[in-house]
Amino acid sequence: MARHVFKLPDVGEGTAEAEIVAWHVAPGDRVAEDQTLVDVMTDKATVEIPSPVAGTVLSINGEPGAMLAVGSELVVLEVEGTGDRTDAAAPADAPGDAPGAPVAAASPASATATAVAAVLAGEPAPEPAATAPDPTAPALLVRRPPGTKPTASPAVRRRAWDLGIPLQFVTGSGPGGRILHRDLDRHLADGAETGGVAVAERPPPLARTGVSEVPVRGLRRRIAESMQEAKRHIPHFSYIEEVDVTALEELRLHVNSGGQDADGAVARPKLTLLPFLIRALVRVLPDFPQINARYDDAANVVHRFEAVHAGIATQTPGGLVVPVVRHAEALDLWQAADAVRRLAAAARDGQATREQLSGSTITITSLGALGGLATTPIINRPEVAIVGINRIVERPVVRRGNIVVRSMMNLSCSFDHRVVDGWDAASFVQRVKNLLEQPATLFMEPPR
Repeated sequence: MARHVFKLPDVGEGTAEAEIVAWHVAPGDRVAEDQTLVDVMTDKATVEIPSPVAGTVLSINGEPGAMLAVGSELVVLEVEGTGDRTDAAAPADAPGDAPGAPVAAASPASATATAVAAVLAGEPAPEPAATAPDPTAPALLVRRPPGTKPTASPAVRRRAWDLGIPLQFVTGSGPGGRILHRDLDRHLADGAETGGVAVAERPPPLARTGVSEVPVRGLRRRIAESMQEAKRHIPHFSYIEEVDVTALEELRLHVNSGGQDADGAVARPKLTLLPFLIRALVRVLPDFPQINARYDDAANVVHRFEAVHAGIATQTPGGLVVPVVRHAEALDLWQAADAVRRLAAAARDGQATREQLSGSTITITSLGALGGLATTPIINRPEVAIVGINRIVERPVVRRGNIVVRSMMNLSCSFDHRVVDGWDAASFVQRVKNLLEQPATLFMEPPR
């Protein structure tokens, strides 16, 4: 038997590192060749990593949420025949330790007594022992010397603040004396004194005091990083305009009502507002090439595109992703509707490929019926513009001197001010508005 070290491969062009999402094996498991070992996430998609050989898993490297560089050790397998690494020699005994000699451990009681005596004497408290305190033991009040900061997570600190508990009076049961939520609970239950510092009254019986710590991993972490980078690098400005979509809605409903064949089966996909907006963008963007673009920050170059690759922001169980309708300029309404439907379904099912989730030149975002009156969407970097659709509502408006009820919707668009000027952004939105308000013009050939 021999050992085979499998290293994290390059799972995409330009990928330098990947995040561990979920392991499908554990040490001791027998795996076959091409069996999935682990799911990792790159900057765009989740990828399954298969085993290159058959064998037994000896060790795995990285907990879910950990980032591993390409080429770093991922899994060590025991294989038949010749592996790519021999067993490492057992570590030698530490100098000064007799083989088989028991390791002396400090008594928790004596360590605590020493700490209390040091504090009372005004001397710095000794470092806590590596062994965590017994969480079932009663809490012992130890006032930390001035300048010593209790160790606790932000959630624990926030809860202690809300409860009015000074953390220097709480004994931690976590590693290295770290204060945990259970330590706060125990402190309250024991009714410990606080050295003259008032503690807030205990919450009423029906009050909710629980705090959850949710690790930001996988797609959620990618979204957080992308949004942060977009806001850090792009000077956003938003332009919001209302659009009268009464005629467009009448046309859409009319077309959908006639979309059945003789047997009553739906012959064409139902049209939403999105295909009409995509067609409007296709008509307008050739006159605004600086908006159908991507900005390379490192090279200070703006890449303008003739093709319209429309990103469709899609909510999935894991978070927001942006599948791409490629070459929207070559699609009719129903083809665009079908592409949006297929890509959104693949994204929600987690089946969208890396290619389907990259390469957009402008993004459309919509919250549907929850769209609100206005939004200020964040640009999908490195693009320079994003078009947001808000909720359609019926409201009274003045039209030719009369108050009438119309279907109104706001377009909320954000632009990169390094590339797009305010005048150009306003002109672009007004052109899109005119096409949507007079939907027949969407299908007229532009003048040459």
